[in-house]
Amino acid sequence: MSGKQIRLKKLYHHSDKLLIVPMDHGITIGPVKGLAEINNTVKAVFEGGADAVVVHKGLVRYLTETIGSNKGELIVHLSASTALAPESQATRKEVVSSVEHSIRLGATAISTHVNLGSPFEAEQIRDVGLIAEECDKWGIPLLAMMYVRDGSKQHEFDPERIRHAARVAEELGADIVKVNYSGSAESFKDVVSGVKIPVLIAGGERLSSNDDLLEMIDDAVSAGANGISIGRNIFQDENPGKLCASIRSILDQK
Repeated sequence: MSGKQIRLKKLYHHSDKLLIVPMDHGITIGPVKGLAEINNTVKAVFEGGADAVVVHKGLVRYLTETIGSNKGELIVHLSASTALAPESQATRKEVVSSVEHSIRLGATAISTHVNLGSPFEAEQIRDVGLIAEECDKWGIPLLAMMYVRDGSKQHEFDPERIRHAARVAEELGADIVKVNYSGSAESFKDVVSGVKIPVLIAGGERLSSNDDLLEMIDDAVSAGANGISIGRNIFQDENPGKLCASIRSILDQK
């Protein structure tokens, strides 16, 4: 069994459906609620049944007591940009760490972000392709976060564009892909059918209620999603552990 297969088994900590909580937003939008005291939030989501969290390399030092030892896994995110950048640079993501460094930090998997349709698409596609090769070299899974960001909000949730985005990740060598939910179970079945790798849904901006979030997750998993990778809708909740437990219940029933 290869190192990548072993790490993938570790990543699927609870069942055959993934519950990942990205917390890499501090670079983008700063120390918002849920991230200022990130150690407490990580503890809460693991207690609620999360399989893994996604953080940037600099925060791993604060999480050594919380991650691993049958608690939950670490995914190190390699892409970064800030909301302080000029509007013309808003969709530009730069690689700020390496696969090798992430492994030294104890990562079980790597993640990276691509904005398709942006003026910087070519560079980001190149980066994820090369990162995928490094992941194969070191035997570590790659989660590709793929978004359609061509300036049209409508296009971000267009099923055909999302289907294309998922396929780009697979063709470049990613092991798991995260995309926006297309809005209906019927259309998302087409997204999932276009690839053979596991497909996770993103959460995006805060939804109006947890009921809406749970309904979206239930629909997506019914359509074939392998789980979720949702950040703000979980870590900014008043009780992220309880919310994760509710999500875990949905995932484990499917």
